[in-house]
Amino acid sequence: MPRLPIYLDNNATTPCDSRVIEEMLPYFTEMFGNAASTGHSFGRTARVAVERARASIARSLNAAAPGEIVFTSGATESDNLAIKGVAERYRERGNHIVTCVCEHKAVLDACKHLESQGFEVTYLGVGRDGLVRLDELAAAITNRTILVSIMAGNNESGVVQDVAAIGRLCREKDVLFHTDATQYIGKLPFDVRAMNVDLASMTAHKIYGPKGAGALYVRRDPSVELTAQMDGGGHESGFRSGTLNVPGIVGLAAALRLCIEDLGTEIRRLTSLRQKLKNGLLARLTGVSLNGHPDHRLPGHLSLSFTGIIGEDLLAAIPEIAVSSISACSSGSATPSHVLRSLGLTDDEAFSTVRFGIGRFNTGEEIDYTVNRVSEAVTALRSRPAKPALTLIGSG
Repeated sequence: MPRLPIYLDNNATTPCDSRVIEEMLPYFTEMFGNAASTGHSFGRTARVAVERARASIARSLNAAAPGEIVFTSGATESDNLAIKGVAERYRERGNHIVTCVCEHKAVLDACKHLESQGFEVTYLGVGRDGLVRLDELAAAITNRTILVSIMAGNNESGVVQDVAAIGRLCREKDVLFHTDATQYIGKLPFDVRAMNVDLASMTAHKIYGPKGAGALYVRRDPSVELTAQMDGGGHESGFRSGTLNVPGIVGLAAALRLCIEDLGTEIRRLTSLRQKLKNGLLARLTGVSLNGHPDHRLPGHLSLSFTGIIGEDLLAAIPEIAVSSISACSSGSATPSHVLRSLGLTDDEAFSTVRFGIGRFNTGEEIDYTVNRVSEAVTALRSRPAKPALTLIGSG
């Protein structure tokens, strides 16, 4: 019997690793200086910690120089800085952006904002496997295209794109390439130079670091220029003003370093646990389908649709297991996930979907328990009288 409750929602957030916390703690207490206050030892100590973290992250991503790492509050800010920053800086060159319908809302909402400012955005579709088609991407790029933004790993479907192929195409077309790599970095090999990435967003809390600390990789050779989205002091080489979160930055670097050190071993372990969970549920239940490509996916991510149930009901039936229902349901009305809709799922399939996110601290015993409890709960739910149909609003 594993210790309860079991946390299987690691794509939403991860627990902070104790080793990361240990490295952060001194910067809350005795080394608490403002990294911009370099006129005294407290500030200089903080600045040294920030630059050491910047260099560590640059090495982890194979960036050409530490200065290519810009610290932010998280991936949402990084996405906004990348997309709006490029759009505003290069508007004289063109006003067209290409992205994908299954991107995170941080990307989609930033693009919607730019459309209100006169920019044109092409939203590429995906197949049932969740993959962007390179020929469709190539056809969408015009002489007015200034940016392509395609997510590396999807938080809802778990599908990973061929980032290197997309980057190569964008480089051939002389178009900047941004990727929201929040779910990808630290979980799969990520090399900004080998993949021809110009801008990449990331955050600490998806890789066992603290919340509120993120970064944007910005290629400098040749230089990618951005219009700052936050004014007030010119920090981070003028890209992002604001007092630096020194403990968070230290934690981000430590978390990423630990992920890279164990990357190969952890990929194999998480993939094995994912397959164990998937195979166990498929062996016990009928009417279960995998969402997204079976192989091109994040190691610990499993998105399953259970015919004949509502995902929210399953969550309520297994309160000792933390998983995520992709649908947003409340008060008898619902909007299906835009990501699942983009994969071609029906509303019923979308509402029956549950996301399992396996992480560093999960064990095989927990997976066995989860297989048993989910199987029991789904069987019990299917035996109940059918509920009235949900009223749908919007499209997600």
